[in-house]
Amino acid sequence: MKLIVGLGNPGDKYKKTRHNAGFMAADKLAEHFGMEEFKSLDKGKSLMTKGEIAGEKVILIKPQSYMNLSGIPTAAVASYFKIDRKDIIAIYDDADIESGTLRVRQEGSAAGHNGVKSLIEELGGDDFVRIRLGIKPEKPFPGALEDYVLGKLTKDEQSVLTRVLDQLPEVIEKVIKEA
Repeated sequence: MKLIVGLGNPGDKYKKTRHNAGFMAADKLAEHFGMEEFKSLDKGKSLMTKGEIAGEKVILIKPQSYMNLSGIPTAAVASYFKIDRKDIIAIYDDADIESGTLRVRQEGSAAGHNGVKSLIEELGGDDFVRIRLGIKPEKPFPGALEDYVLGKLTKDEQSVLTRVLDQLPEVIEKVIKEA
């Protein structure tokens, strides 16, 4: 069994922000693979759905903590369903990767991403798969990185992200088959 975690921030305020690319990815996967609607999971303070991808049973969650605490609900869900850290796939935004790019890493540091830092801390290691969705600004952003990532996607950015998310089902199938 695999646990796929789309990282983001809960609530309407953050719904169409760059930092919620992971939630958008989770929604795309659930829709593409015909999973049921996300339901609240009290034990893990997450929204959850289940299904099958590439012949593997999967649990797909959107933690309902804020990004920098994502590891807490993720670890709770992994523990409850007895899912090993190596069977977790985290999907999240990355402001260091060009917009329109999707990258897969098998393990590594948090690279400054607070959601991933929380995952590493709460899961007790960094040996889980990451799928990073590029949101790097085209021009240098004049403010703080936090202001950029929490900013709303422009129409052009939404269009680019949609094209990337359209590639995600094929990528996730490949990741699961190779794991």
